[in-house]
Amino acid sequence: MTANPPTPPPGLTRVDHIAIVTPSLDEGSVPYRALGLPTDGEDELVASQGVRVRAFVLGDTLVELLEPQDDASPVAAFLQKRGPGLHHVAFRVTHLEAEIARLSALGARFLNTEPRPGRAGSRVAFLHPKWGGGTLIELVEHPH
Repeated sequence: MTANPPTPPPGLTRVDHIAIVTPSLDEGSVPYRALGLPTDGEDELVASQGVRVRAFVLGDTLVELLEPQDDASPVAAFLQKRGPGLHHVAFRVTHLEAEIARLSALGARFLNTEPRPGRAGSRVAFLHPKWGGGTLIELVEHPH
């Protein structure tokens, strides 16, 4: 007998994207273009995060490449410290403030509890990597 897979909390719907830091969007795009992944629209500057983003589509999940826009960007610091590679995993939520409140009540640590603008009109909040077992977790709410 096969057990039913557990269902996610009501506000969490799926993996939204996996973000990868690169010093150059063009350089970082080479493997994803070779894999045949199409881009999701034009590159976008997300000023609130200090990054330029290029997104590739695979099913209903994106691979986002993040290129820092200046040395003050948190992504620039990450790139200098760790080099190119996996930056964070993002989960789509239906109501960002409700998920922030729910997780805060469970003791989650956030880098920001006030939603910030994200790519493609989304709103985002980041959980502290120490709370995520060493992984930076992003919560993403897309416009309805």
